[in-house]
Amino acid sequence: MAETEKNISASYFKAHCLAILDEVAETGLPLIVTKRGKPLAKLVPLDSVEPPDLLGSVRYRREADLLSPVEESWEVDS
Repeated sequence: MAETEKNISASYFKAHCLAILDEVAETGLPLIVTKRGKPLAKLVPLDSVEPPDLLGSVRYRREADLLSPVEESWEVDS
């Protein structure tokens, strides 16, 4: 365990959850939650909250699927 990690009891975490989450987000330091003195969970800040890049995530079987006309008629409001 790194020296910068802090231990807190599960009961303290339960009572102060939102403030603890804010502290971890602000400081960037991980936190160990213990139950009866034994490590139970590790709370770490997210590296990034940016949404994932979706470019290239959609695949088509054939290029024609993209370019072929749709066989259904659509109504358009003008």
